[in-house]
Amino acid sequence: MGKNRKAPNRAAVTVGESVRTIRELQKLSQNELARRTGIPQPTISAIENGRIRLGVERAKMLARALTCHPAVLVFPGWEIERRHSA
Repeated sequence: MGKNRKAPNRAAVTVGESVRTIRELQKLSQNELARRTGIPQPTISAIENGRIRLGVERAKMLARALTCHPAVLVFPGWEIERRHSA
């Protein structure tokens, strides 16, 4: 007891998977998200499936509608590297 163990590796998540996961956790359909953002539903589908890039402006629009920070969508797998003191 008392020994720290390293957490298991995380699964890689794409930008599209991040958008889809947050949308689904909020129980929103693509159509409802499209209505809230003004982004056409086919574009939301293409983002979620990695066919088109999210882009800064769409990230902001989606983040407002999903009540999250745009970085959550743009950098889903971001992990801060911890530096050890000498």
